[in-house]
Amino acid sequence: MEGVSIAANCFLGSSLPHLRLPALASSSSCSCCCSSSCCSSSWVKHRWYPLSALLAGAHWGRRLLGSAGSRQERSVSSAAGSGLAHQMPHHDGVSVRSGLLPPDGGVLVDLIVPEKQRPFKEAEVKNLPQVRITQIDLEWVHVLSEGWASPLRGFMRQAEYLQALHFNALRIADGSLVNMSIPIVLAINDAQKELIEDSSVVSLVGPTGTLVAILRNIEIFKHNKEERVARTWGTTAPGLPYVDEAITNSGNWLVGGDLEVLERIKYDDGLDHYRLSPAELRAEFEKRKADAVFAFQLRNPVHNGHALLMTDTRRRLLEMGYKNPILLLHPLGGFTKADDVPLEWRMKQHDKVLEEGVLDPETTVIAIFPSPMYYAGPTEVQWHAKARINAGADFYIVGRDPAGMGHPTEKRDLYDPDHGKMVLSMAPGLERLNILPFRVAAYDKTKNQMAFFDPSRPQDFVFISGTKMRNFAKNGEEPPAGFMCPGGWQVLVDYYQSLAVKEPKKMQESLSI
Repeated sequence: MEGVSIAANCFLGSSLPHLRLPALASSSSCSCCCSSSCCSSSWVKHRWYPLSALLAGAHWGRRLLGSAGSRQERSVSSAAGSGLAHQMPHHDGVSVRSGLLPPDGGVLVDLIVPEKQRPFKEAEVKNLPQVRITQIDLEWVHVLSEGWASPLRGFMRQAEYLQALHFNALRIADGSLVNMSIPIVLAINDAQKELIEDSSVVSLVGPTGTLVAILRNIEIFKHNKEERVARTWGTTAPGLPYVDEAITNSGNWLVGGDLEVLERIKYDDGLDHYRLSPAELRAEFEKRKADAVFAFQLRNPVHNGHALLMTDTRRRLLEMGYKNPILLLHPLGGFTKADDVPLEWRMKQHDKVLEEGVLDPETTVIAIFPSPMYYAGPTEVQWHAKARINAGADFYIVGRDPAGMGHPTEKRDLYDPDHGKMVLSMAPGLERLNILPFRVAAYDKTKNQMAFFDPSRPQDFVFISGTKMRNFAKNGEEPPAGFMCPGGWQVLVDYYQSLAVKEPKKMQESLSI
């Protein structure tokens, strides 16, 4: 149940105590057309700010409310505050230029074996004990290999796992904290454990039997599934999609180690050209001479309410003094639950949004974020924000119930809809994030378009639920004019009608949600 407001990096890292300040604004919440209530936002009632920021006086006020200073000024202050040199050397990773926010740990991790070394690694891997991995495991290999989880260099060992599980953060070599709110781990069963427990190096074999990676200096430890689920999701109720898919029937052991990926992960589904790595995204932002990058994650089709919020974000950034803010439209491309629109159809719909000019292709970069979806609410939204920092984004759009879902056994949301953005504003290792308020977007009947909700005339606005949108599409009905671009809407009609023909039972389940 993802929603919309905006979180911006303030580059104010500090180890000093944090003080709570009063709220600056508030707004009501609402629901819209996606698989959840997605266009609602309410201003975080309390925000934790570093004491060093308060000592900055008027300069701090500009960063919070408006002109944030130049990117170079903010980036240098961030590097100084975190103890990192702003121009990082190129060693075992990607060098960081001063124009973009430094990744966690200062160096963007790259775990893909260089082409010249590949023959030697492939020869070595043939003699190693093998661990067969699942499709979701492969998606995590993809995430790790490209540096989305920097500075993590492989599947977590026990010390990293416990820090992520209990603290939502990792302590790195220089003593500083980086956010890591979800465990990235590899489960093995008893037979696999017995096979590899006397080895220090193993090979990972993908779902199709292809050799994928080498895992070195391995550590095997107990997989306490109940503790993992309880601490990550805040419940052990049955019906959590990721748990059912990837944890319940997984092995009773976890194996961690340093990852070496033999070649770039590809899916050969016609969408690989959208799967830009953090390094490639940084290069694209540099190429476009971006002086601000704001990321919008979604797992639903884009309607004109989303577009209004994204274009309004750019307007605000221009008013703050930025010259060329670039939008990263970043749909999640890993595992999603059964009733979410599949990735291939979402990408077709997003392409139409750009083709028809709802979003400007000149100021928008569209790419796929390879992570699986946990649906773990406030815990997971930290991961989403952290990963976009590693890709160079310094603004992150977030809102009502980000990464949330309906309770699997009760008729209510699993998480408080405001807690995601509140937690994001206070999360350890994400101190550079700042929340800017956004008003609610809904369909304005007087203008026949999506607009910001005006509480003085509520009778003029309609909130279109996900169920209503799906029923429109299934029946081939047109939504209200101005709700979604025609081409994008036709993609949804085509998807739901094809689903009704091929899988009538699944279609009925989707419509009942």
